[in-house]
Amino acid sequence: MKVVALVSGGKDSCYAMMKCIQYGHEIVALANLMPADDSVDELDSFMYQTVGHQIIVSYAECMGLPLFRRRIQGSTRQALLMTFMAYYVLGVKREMHQSLNYKTTPGDEVEDMFMLLNEVKRQIPSITAVSSGAIASDYQRLRVESVCSRLGLVSLAYLWKQDQSLLLQEMITNGILAITVKVAAIGLEPSKHLGKEIAFLNTHLHKLKELYGINVCGEGGEYETLTLDCPLFVVSNARIVLDEFQTVLHSPGSIASVGVIHPLTFHLENKETAISLSNNDKANYSSLGKNGSVFEVQGDCPQRNEATCQSNAERTNLVEVSDDRIYISRTKKDNIFSICCWLQDSCKNSAGSQEDLAIVLKHIESQLTGCGFGWEHVLYIHLYIADMNDFATVNETYVRFITQDKCPFGVPSRSTIELPMLQASLGRAYVEVLVANDNSKNVLHVQSISSWAPSCIGPYSQATLHKEILHMAGQLGLDPATMTLCNEGPSAELEQALENSEAVANVFNCSISTSAIVFTIYCSTNIPLPERLTIQEKQDSFLKQMRLLQLEKGSKCKILYPIFLYVLVPDLPKRAFVEVKPILFVPEDTETAVTSVQNPTSFTVANCWGFQHAQWHDSCIQSCVVSGKICAVILSITEDHVAKICSESLGVKEKDVDYHNSVSKGDMERVSRFCVYLLDKGIVENGFSWEDTINLRIYFPTNSSIQLETLSLLFKNAMNELVEIDRRVQIGKEPIFNIVPVLGSGSSAASMNNIITCELFARKF
Repeated sequence: MKVVALVSGGKDSCYAMMKCIQYGHEIVALANLMPADDSVDELDSFMYQTVGHQIIVSYAECMGLPLFRRRIQGSTRQALLMTFMAYYVLGVKREMHQSLNYKTTPGDEVEDMFMLLNEVKRQIPSITAVSSGAIASDYQRLRVESVCSRLGLVSLAYLWKQDQSLLLQEMITNGILAITVKVAAIGLEPSKHLGKEIAFLNTHLHKLKELYGINVCGEGGEYETLTLDCPLFVVSNARIVLDEFQTVLHSPGSIASVGVIHPLTFHLENKETAISLSNNDKANYSSLGKNGSVFEVQGDCPQRNEATCQSNAERTNLVEVSDDRIYISRTKKDNIFSICCWLQDSCKNSAGSQEDLAIVLKHIESQLTGCGFGWEHVLYIHLYIADMNDFATVNETYVRFITQDKCPFGVPSRSTIELPMLQASLGRAYVEVLVANDNSKNVLHVQSISSWAPSCIGPYSQATLHKEILHMAGQLGLDPATMTLCNEGPSAELEQALENSEAVANVFNCSISTSAIVFTIYCSTNIPLPERLTIQEKQDSFLKQMRLLQLEKGSKCKILYPIFLYVLVPDLPKRAFVEVKPILFVPEDTETAVTSVQNPTSFTVANCWGFQHAQWHDSCIQSCVVSGKICAVILSITEDHVAKICSESLGVKEKDVDYHNSVSKGDMERVSRFCVYLLDKGIVENGFSWEDTINLRIYFPTNSSIQLETLSLLFKNAMNELVEIDRRVQIGKEPIFNIVPVLGSGSSAASMNNIITCELFARKF
């Protein structure tokens, strides 16, 4: 991509440019925001470094690139007032990175960045991305992403979430020559440490980190730098020399005196020795242009939001669909529940995926409205489509309904999967949403491309934390820096997907190796059969290694041992082999017990249906229980299990029953009751009830002789029988389960051939 780089003069923005070039992008312009008054060194700004701004003009000549500059007219206070109103006055409790989302605010300094980049884009239309040096500041990252989104540009933040100790050393090793131009931390004295190179201060900064916990890259405002030389300065083969400067002191004599350098005179001089570069780097850096022009961008900031709203007519002009073709299911828990919607028998009448998705989303929106909720209450969305080739057009429809404006507390996390829905006589789109009745969710939504984890460019986020449950978006085996899939096969993709999941989990101070409750691994049919077993081995070894690493770090968290579900599907986004979807428990109280509670009870259900506990029942069920909080169950019914269930019912020997070809409706009726019986047993024994269920998915293979409608009716009847048998069970008119058609499923990647798989998640508050 062609990139405009936001430069402050500091080491971070310069090194971010070097990383852009490393990953194959081309820097074609520089952009800088400076004080309105040239004599002012530092502004009261949370966004911009301005100390040393007098020297930035030299960057244009050193790099041979056009430099666009704008004087800052706005302030920080307007947007901050709105943030603090939400955080304190309105009592909205969430992490600060969640509260710091930015909305277009007239008079805010962010609008100066918008005006600057808008002009750069106007003059250089080929620009598609913006580089910034954000490392840990959500405040800055979110604002850069907001401006990029409004301008249709991609945010590149290759330093984001990198280990600061390693990053600082990497900058020094790779030729960033930067001096401190501001110090403002205990242990950094203006008389001793101003004007010193970061290589010289490296050891001292790490000592201060041990003593006082400072950020060694200065992310907490401990110090600011000015880059005088780096490998990017190749066009003029010159470096910047600061001839004369004045030291300005603020609050002298305090524990942490603040001092800044005010440059007076400087010049460029030829480099005596060239920095050692690889051949590739030489070729990349030599491609920098010869134009060192400087442009000042003027004009007033817009006084209103320039974005236009989607027409309601565009969204509501949908084809009429009869009620008998619309299928809705909903769990009954009051404070958190799931709603599912899909179309039946629409493949002959449907105009395509976009139309079907619009109908489904409209009906879910209606359901939400009927409950007094909106899209802002949605935590997670499972988006199932019939053809992954329609992914781009389906996304266009999706973003008409779910927008960042409608979700001020953060957009839902999402997984997108292709299912064999047409084979199951369903429509081309199928949506499941998880809804909460409050706005206490904490959403992680990073739209910048970085080396941290894959970006989510659009209205879907990496993860949503709500009431101690972390719902993570489906993770592909994407290299975060390039957003391309690993090309070394399914196992490599899985490992990368797990690494991406771990990076997201770390933001919430947890690990997938110790905090995961459930792993759902979607496997594409494109995976060769011999490699499916390798996938499971890779998953097991990765989690084991990560668990050992957590123990070596001295982690004191209770270790959860997750349950696993493997689902075979026709295709995944980007033609990936695997997609990993973990659900994690992130306790507010680290002493929370993770062992299950056994509450022996008389099972009236078993007596009425004639089921008697047998040892083989245990082989059907996986469970992960957090005492008094979470009960997750995966129930797997294989051909062998069907034979046992039905032979007991018929009073014949198991070997005399053959289910390798098909399962009759009568047999499936028995199986559906058995599933409900075992799920009920698993729930009750662990101190939960059906009213605690927030989702229940029933996966069935489309090569089954049983139709989806029939299967749905059988399970509905079984649930109704359960209500009649046991009055403690309360369910409504709508089913609490949803049927998910797949190519296969199972508890093992090597044998995804279950007749039925049930996935239940229940929780208490």
